[in-house]
Amino acid sequence: MNTEKRIPKGPIKFKCQLTEEQKEAKRVILSHDVTILTGIAGSAKTFLACQNALDQYFTRQVERITIIRPTVATEDIGFLPGGAEDKMAMWMIPLIENMYKLYDKEKIDALLKKGSIRMLPLQFTQGITFVNESVIVDEAQNMTRVQTEMVLTRLGKDSHIVLAGDPHQTQLKETSQSGLQRLIDIVPEIEELGYFELKENHRNPIVEKIVRIYNQ
Repeated sequence: MNTEKRIPKGPIKFKCQLTEEQKEAKRVILSHDVTILTGIAGSAKTFLACQNALDQYFTRQVERITIIRPTVATEDIGFLPGGAEDKMAMWMIPLIENMYKLYDKEKIDALLKKGSIRMLPLQFTQGITFVNESVIVDEAQNMTRVQTEMVLTRLGKDSHIVLAGDPHQTQLKETSQSGLQRLIDIVPEIEELGYFELKENHRNPIVEKIVRIYNQ
C-alpha cells in the first residue's frame, strides 16, 4: 500500500484571505529561513505567522509546526495545574485561536493531538534541533538576547523560524536585553535575515490611536 502523502494540486483553502500587505510579508517569510515580523498591536503578526505555518504544513513543505511563546505575565495568575503541556496551553490560546480562524477547528485539534502542531516551552528548546519544521516564536519581544540566541541556534535543515513581536511592547525589566530588538539592529548586516513591519490595523480603529498616543 502506498502511504506517501499527496501534495495538494492547488492552493490551500483558508477561511480568511490575506491582504496585499500580508501577501507581501509572506513573500519575505518564504524567501528567508529566519524572518522578523513586527508591527503594532492589531497588525495581525500572529495571524500571518500561523497562516504561513499551516500553509507550509498542508503543502508538505514541513513535517511539523512548533509554537514557542515566552511565558511572561503582566500580573500574578497564581499556580497553574497540570503538566507542562497543560500549563503551556493557556499561553498558546492566541495562536490556536488564530488557527481556528484560518482552518477547520476539528482538523487543527487533530493535528495538536497527533503532535503535528506542538507547543514547546522556551526552556525546553535547549538541546533540540528543528528539522523540517515551521517554527513560530510569538511575542518575541519578551525574550532576552540569550533566549533568542538559544532558539535561533536550534535551526536545522529544511526549517524556518518566524519571530513575531513588537519591541515597543516588551515586558522585560531590562529593555536593553531584548533579543528581538538586537535582531532588528543587525538586519542590515545579515542578508539572509528577513524583516517585515506590518502597518495595517485589523482591530477597532481606536486601537491604533491608543497605541500612538498613550505612551507619549
